[in-house]
Amino acid sequence: MIQKQLKTHMKLSNLQIVALGYMLVILLGTLLLLLPISTQAGKTTSVLDALFTAVSASCVTGLVVVDTGTHWTLFGQLVVLLLIQIGGLGFMTISLSFLLLLRKRIGLRHREVMVESINSTQIGGIVRLTRKILLGTAIFEGLGALLLAIRFVPQFGLAQGLYFSVFHAISAFCNAGFDLFGNFASIVAYADDPLVNFTLMGLITVGGLGFLVWEDVWVNRSKLHRLRLQSKIVLSTSILLTLGGALLLLLLERNNLNVTMDTSERILTALFQSCTARTAGFNSVDPAAMTGGSKLLMMLLMFIGGSPGSTAGGIKTTTIVVILMYTLAGVRHERGANLFGRRFDDGALHKAIYVFFVNLLFVIFGSIAICCVQPELGLTDVLFETFSAMGTVGITTGITRELNIVSECVLIFLMYCGRVGSISFAVALLERKATPPVTMPVERITIG
Repeated sequence: MIQKQLKTHMKLSNLQIVALGYMLVILLGTLLLLLPISTQAGKTTSVLDALFTAVSASCVTGLVVVDTGTHWTLFGQLVVLLLIQIGGLGFMTISLSFLLLLRKRIGLRHREVMVESINSTQIGGIVRLTRKILLGTAIFEGLGALLLAIRFVPQFGLAQGLYFSVFHAISAFCNAGFDLFGNFASIVAYADDPLVNFTLMGLITVGGLGFLVWEDVWVNRSKLHRLRLQSKIVLSTSILLTLGGALLLLLLERNNLNVTMDTSERILTALFQSCTARTAGFNSVDPAAMTGGSKLLMMLLMFIGGSPGSTAGGIKTTTIVVILMYTLAGVRHERGANLFGRRFDDGALHKAIYVFFVNLLFVIFGSIAICCVQPELGLTDVLFETFSAMGTVGITTGITRELNIVSECVLIFLMYCGRVGSISFAVALLERKATPPVTMPVERITIG
């Protein structure tokens, strides 16, 4: 009897399996990066640097304390790339793919955890969807690598050019933002290159739309009006945020960075920064040189992030749309919120509010903690860094390499929560056996 009770208590929930899985991937990545074969001759890697890099890669963030292109050997870079791919697809997708390759039976437990991992709404067809995810990922990353090879092969030679093309295609599709160009420069050298910019933007956008949206668009490709409400919200919001963000960046930077650029380069730079700020982490200009207004806009874009079930982070486009539509409905004194001829489930508002405020509180408390231990850092830079970590974005104003041990640990925690999901992390940590609900007496209070 006691043994049976222990097994019941020790049984992990789906959310706990997802959270633990990412921890195991991070631990393995840290150990591999600590191997002498991972670090260039003459350089050393501390445990904290290896841990920070493993968390940033597996949580597809892109914040780095050592330069990826010059600190790590080819082996170390491949470890980082593997962590990015696992983190982008989700470790459950990878593990399920191995079971499929080995022709093993996929049990109900595996299917349930997979549903939780990619934020699907139904367990039926989850194995078929996994195959589509793997195929779609291979196609998009392959096409991106071929396009980037047009630029990189002539510049770096066949072997290194192809390697650079594959690495940056995977990094962009998984919304990771890691690069190999050295000196923490990202793609600044290609700021005026349409091929590199539009290829990376395409990969970032497709990866950030979400696997469920892919399937919906593919199934209804000839009749897009039949798309699910979530797909319509994701597509319309993504377009609005990218174009709207680019327009605002053009206005905010008209007397700053843009003065040295021609019109086409200004538009290209604004589009790229608006797209990558959502969750990717690349940058074609130095964020530290941007105006305060541009930094604030990018923080908002980083906070919103991509879409559910994607390689992106943030609170997600659906969350912000639900909150805005219910706010609008409240102003109009309407009982419910509607969009595209459909009414939102009231439960969606409750979850959206939880996600919004838990993420915001994590950012605020993380910023306060860093300011306490490193008061010499500017508040704007600290906020930018914590928003970037929580949204698993990876753009930085340059203070990542100046952080002490405590500050790095704060960012590690934020990146992990941002990838697993702040709500999922809290539930996984605190989940316990359900108790009978107790309804308390109602008492009115004054609001506003």
